[in-house]
Amino acid sequence: MISAAIMEWERAPAVDDELDRARRRDPDALTALLMRYQHRLYRYLVRMVHDPAAAEDLFQQTWLRVIEKIGRYDPRRSFEAWLFTVARNLAIDHLRRQRTESLDDPGSPARPPVSNPDALERCLADEQVRTLQAALAELPGVYRETVSLRFEQDLKLEEIAEVVEAPLSTVKSRLRRGLEALRQKLGAGFDREDRP
Repeated sequence: MISAAIMEWERAPAVDDELDRARRRDPDALTALLMRYQHRLYRYLVRMVHDPAAAEDLFQQTWLRVIEKIGRYDPRRSFEAWLFTVARNLAIDHLRRQRTESLDDPGSPARPPVSNPDALERCLADEQVRTLQAALAELPGVYRETVSLRFEQDLKLEEIAEVVEAPLSTVKSRLRRGLEALRQKLGAGFDREDRP
């Protein structure tokens, strides 16, 4: 816990410096920010849209939007929350064009197309990860997004509330319901496997 706090303390001045330079349109600072957040942001977008190619397009659009709007970024606000808000808004626009699911409706489960992973993916991924990913993908979009932002993107509840533009109590409720739904899905999957 102490080492995590030290790492966070050491990282904060670097991010602040990068943001300050990025607001002055320093390309090296923008590159540093992109490198710092690329994996987390891309993972989040894949979870949102269930399509790696679309997520890659949205990733690029997000950074183009960041470059456009970095001058308007309020440094008193969390950059991570602002960045994920930009990405979320683009993902929502994409999903609306697709009309496959709503992030506002907890009753509409996401049913991504079933695809067989290639041999390399099967070798690299273990069964627990696949099981968890499948259970997460079956969650309604509103719960999947909250669980992903909290546990994959490591955002604080307050930052999630800012990203999804919902009250903190709503975020807490969505997280609790999403985790409970995951427990049920994972429990049901294990119950089936144990039966002869």
